[in-house]
Amino acid sequence: MSAKILIDLFLDATWSEQGLSENTLSAYGSDLMIFADFLASKSMLDVGSSDISQFMAMRFEQGVSRRSAARMLSSLRQFYRYLVRENQLKVDPTMHIEPPQLGRPLPVSLSEQDVEKLLAAPDVLLPLGYRDRAMLELLYATGLRVSELIALRFEQISLRQGAVRIVGKGNKERLVPVGEQALSWLEQYISVAREAILAGRQSDFLFVTKRGSAMTRQAFWYLIKRYASVAGITKSLSPHTLRHAFATHLLNHGADLRVVQLLLGHSDLSTTQIYTHIAQERLKELHQQYHPRG
Repeated sequence: MSAKILIDLFLDATWSEQGLSENTLSAYGSDLMIFADFLASKSMLDVGSSDISQFMAMRFEQGVSRRSAARMLSSLRQFYRYLVRENQLKVDPTMHIEPPQLGRPLPVSLSEQDVEKLLAAPDVLLPLGYRDRAMLELLYATGLRVSELIALRFEQISLRQGAVRIVGKGNKERLVPVGEQALSWLEQYISVAREAILAGRQSDFLFVTKRGSAMTRQAFWYLIKRYASVAGITKSLSPHTLRHAFATHLLNHGADLRVVQLLLGHSDLSTTQIYTHIAQERLKELHQQYHPRG
């Protein structure tokens, strides 16, 4: 049976059984035809695991990305599992083939200039804008998780010591220093804007809404997106963007990795090490931009 007939039968069966999109089926078909061309005159029914490994090695040599290679191996797995189910084959040749490691994606981080623009975006002539500026300043100054920031209560902050006490994941407590600028904005927010927002209500939470309650994580996330738009920042941000920027900028300025680990509240150093990759990428960019032989 020709390769095209086998592939068409597989695609028809996959469409009727799983109802996959046309794009997915087209990708399956394209991947399988590339593999069939690689086999040349050899039948797709006579394939062993060594053929699959050789094919994957060739694709890597041709420069395909790990993600594309992983998708191609997935197409081959689906195809050969189908042939085994249909009793065309007894053994699936992809069974013992390890997929390529995709690695962890690097988190999006902002440049120091972009952070300055974001911090300056709230309108501090308004009490809510003052609150938002204080929240952004504190977030960038401490690397807190958004969930930790919005849950802060008065007893967790010490203006005199310039530190905030955090109970993070697994009920682990850490003391994080607050820089002078963030501390200044925080003091002014507490003395001026907070009472105006509460309008006589009482709350134990440090950062409050007009209802006197703590802000939700979702509401703060929308605020960050709005201020990013005001600041002209086009990067796709996440609730952790300022946390990532905090860690990356510390490392860029020579901070020890274990110090950053403690400040972030990571129990495992390997979790923190991802930020060294961001810093290294930034160093490469700077080298290419400014070095005479970059």
